[in-house]
Amino acid sequence: METIRNSRKELTGIVTSISGEKSIKVTYGYKIPHPKYRKVINRKTVVHVHDEESNARLGDRVAIMETRPISRMKRWRLVEVIDRAPVYGETLNAEVETAEAAKVGTEEE
Repeated sequence: METIRNSRKELTGIVTSISGEKSIKVTYGYKIPHPKYRKVINRKTVVHVHDEESNARLGDRVAIMETRPISRMKRWRLVEVIDRAPVYGETLNAEVETAEAAKVGTEEE
């Protein structure tokens, strides 16, 4: 007889901090109505996530899943990196190279 595992929560969020070698902090947002005025309020929660291969970078959008306690704070693990955030140095270098190429093109004319 097969045993069915409990369904686990899955969320998507943004990596806001790299805490250690295999730890990241992920912020996810949600909306709730105000108890009295019923206006929708934006809330956010920060969770500590276990990243076994250290794949996630700052600003990446990731999928996480609830898991057994891994340490005192970590109760989530990284499932996959959905979107990569641009690395600041790489985008800056690309912009400088295109600007230099444009200058060289105008000087030759």
